[in-house]
Amino acid sequence: MWSENLAYALTQLAHNFGAAAVVGGAVFVLWPAARLANAREFAWLILLAWSTQIATGIVFGAISLYHYGHTPDLTLIARAALAIKVIAAAGGLLLAAHFLRRGEGWTSVRVARTFRALAALGALALGAAAFLRWFA
Repeated sequence: MWSENLAYALTQLAHNFGAAAVVGGAVFVLWPAARLANAREFAWLILLAWSTQIATGIVFGAISLYHYGHTPDLTLIARAALAIKVIAAAGGLLLAAHFLRRGEGWTSVRVARTFRALAALGALALGAAAFLRWFA
Protein backbone atom coordinates (compact mmCIF):
# COMPACT_ATOMS: atom_id res chain seq x y z
CA MET A 1 0.00 0.00 0.00
CA TRP A 2 2.84 2.40 0.85
CA SER A 3 4.56 2.06 -2.55
CA GLU A 4 1.24 2.43 -4.37
CA ASN A 5 0.40 5.62 -2.48
CA LEU A 6 3.90 6.98 -3.05
CA ALA A 7 3.63 6.28 -6.79
CA TYR A 8 0.23 7.99 -6.97
CA ALA A 9 1.45 10.96 -4.91
CA LEU A 10 4.59 11.53 -6.99
CA THR A 11 2.61 11.21 -10.20
CA GLN A 12 0.01 13.64 -8.86
CA LEU A 13 2.79 16.07 -7.95
CA ALA A 14 4.08 16.11 -11.53
CA HIS A 15 0.51 16.24 -12.86
CA ASN A 16 -0.31 19.27 -10.67
CA PHE A 17 2.78 21.19 -11.73
CA GLY A 18 1.97 20.38 -15.35
CA ALA A 19 -1.56 21.70 -14.89
CA ALA A 20 -0.27 24.89 -13.29
CA ALA A 21 2.17 25.47 -16.16
CA VAL A 22 -0.43 24.74 -18.84
CA VAL A 23 -2.82 27.38 -17.56
CA GLY A 24 -0.35 29.73 -15.91
CA GLY A 25 2.03 29.88 -18.86
CA ALA A 26 -0.73 30.85 -21.29
CA VAL A 27 -2.32 33.36 -18.92
CA PHE A 28 1.04 34.92 -18.05
CA VAL A 29 1.71 35.72 -21.72
CA LEU A 30 -1.60 37.62 -21.87
CA TRP A 31 -2.19 39.15 -18.46
CA PRO A 32 -1.87 41.56 -16.71
CA ALA A 33 0.17 42.95 -19.61
CA ALA A 34 0.79 41.20 -22.91
CA ARG A 35 4.18 39.53 -23.12
CA LEU A 36 3.82 38.41 -26.72
CA ALA A 37 7.53 38.97 -27.36
CA ASN A 38 8.17 36.02 -25.01
CA ALA A 39 5.45 33.83 -26.50
CA ARG A 40 7.84 31.25 -27.97
CA GLU A 41 9.55 30.62 -24.64
CA PHE A 42 6.20 30.13 -22.95
CA ALA A 43 4.99 27.94 -25.80
CA TRP A 44 7.90 25.59 -25.06
CA LEU A 45 6.89 25.56 -21.39
CA ILE A 46 3.28 24.86 -22.33
CA LEU A 47 4.28 22.11 -24.76
CA LEU A 48 6.36 20.47 -22.02
CA ALA A 49 3.51 20.90 -19.54
CA TRP A 50 0.95 19.28 -21.87
CA SER A 51 3.42 16.46 -22.47
CA THR A 52 3.70 16.05 -18.70
CA GLN A 53 -0.10 16.00 -18.38
CA ILE A 54 -0.40 13.27 -21.00
CA ALA A 55 2.47 11.21 -19.60
CA THR A 56 1.28 11.39 -16.00
CA GLY A 57 -2.26 10.55 -17.08
CA ILE A 58 -0.94 7.38 -18.66
CA VAL A 59 1.14 6.66 -15.55
CA PHE A 60 -1.98 6.91 -13.35
CA GLY A 61 -3.55 4.14 -15.41
CA ALA A 62 -0.33 2.10 -15.35
CA ILE A 63 -0.13 2.33 -11.56
CA SER A 64 -3.69 1.05 -11.27
CA LEU A 65 -2.96 -1.77 -13.71
CA TYR A 66 0.15 -2.76 -11.80
CA HIS A 67 -1.42 -2.69 -8.33
CA TYR A 68 -4.98 -3.84 -9.12
CA GLY A 69 -4.74 -5.58 -12.47
CA HIS A 70 -7.18 -3.13 -14.10
CA THR A 71 -7.80 0.57 -14.58
CA PRO A 72 -10.28 2.34 -12.30
CA ASP A 73 -13.97 1.66 -12.85
CA LEU A 74 -15.22 5.07 -13.98
CA THR A 75 -18.78 6.34 -13.88
CA LEU A 76 -20.30 7.86 -17.00
CA ILE A 77 -19.55 11.37 -15.72
CA ALA A 78 -15.94 10.43 -14.96
CA ARG A 79 -15.51 8.88 -18.41
CA ALA A 80 -16.89 12.04 -20.02
CA ALA A 81 -14.54 14.16 -17.93
CA LEU A 82 -11.60 11.96 -18.91
CA ALA A 83 -12.55 12.27 -22.58
CA ILE A 84 -12.69 16.07 -22.22
CA LYS A 85 -9.25 16.06 -20.56
CA VAL A 86 -7.77 13.89 -23.30
CA ILE A 87 -9.23 16.08 -26.05
CA ALA A 88 -8.06 19.28 -24.32
CA ALA A 89 -4.56 17.83 -23.79
CA ALA A 90 -4.26 16.69 -27.40
CA GLY A 91 -5.54 20.04 -28.63
CA GLY A 92 -3.22 22.00 -26.37
CA LEU A 93 -0.21 19.91 -27.31
CA LEU A 94 -0.96 20.25 -31.03
CA LEU A 95 -1.69 23.97 -30.80
CA ALA A 96 1.53 24.70 -28.89
CA ALA A 97 3.53 22.58 -31.34
CA HIS A 98 1.86 24.29 -34.31
CA PHE A 99 2.69 27.71 -32.88
CA LEU A 100 6.32 26.72 -32.32
CA ARG A 101 6.62 25.33 -35.83
CA ARG A 102 4.70 27.97 -37.80
CA GLY A 103 4.11 30.96 -35.53
CA GLU A 104 7.34 32.86 -36.06
CA GLY A 105 5.86 35.57 -38.28
CA TRP A 106 2.34 35.67 -36.85
CA THR A 107 0.73 38.98 -35.99
CA SER A 108 0.31 39.89 -32.34
CA VAL A 109 -3.44 39.41 -32.73
CA ARG A 110 -2.97 35.83 -33.93
CA VAL A 111 -0.43 35.08 -31.20
CA ALA A 112 -2.78 36.45 -28.53
CA ARG A 113 -5.66 34.41 -29.98
CA THR A 114 -3.48 31.30 -29.84
CA PHE A 115 -2.60 31.86 -26.19
CA ARG A 116 -6.23 32.57 -25.30
CA ALA A 117 -7.07 29.20 -26.86
CA LEU A 118 -4.23 27.54 -24.94
CA ALA A 119 -5.50 29.08 -21.69
CA ALA A 120 -9.05 27.94 -22.47
CA LEU A 121 -7.91 24.38 -23.19
CA GLY A 122 -5.98 24.36 -19.91
CA ALA A 123 -8.97 25.67 -17.96
CA LEU A 124 -11.22 23.11 -19.64
CA ALA A 125 -8.86 20.30 -18.63
CA LEU A 126 -8.67 21.61 -15.05
CA GLY A 127 -12.45 21.81 -14.82
CA ALA A 128 -12.83 18.30 -16.17
CA ALA A 129 -10.22 17.08 -13.69
CA ALA A 130 -12.46 18.08 -10.78
CA PHE A 131 -15.31 15.99 -12.18
CA LEU A 132 -12.99 13.09 -12.94
CA ARG A 133 -11.60 13.17 -9.40
CA TRP A 134 -14.94 13.23 -7.62
CA PHE A 135 -16.97 10.98 -9.94
CA ALA A 136 -14.33 8.27 -10.35
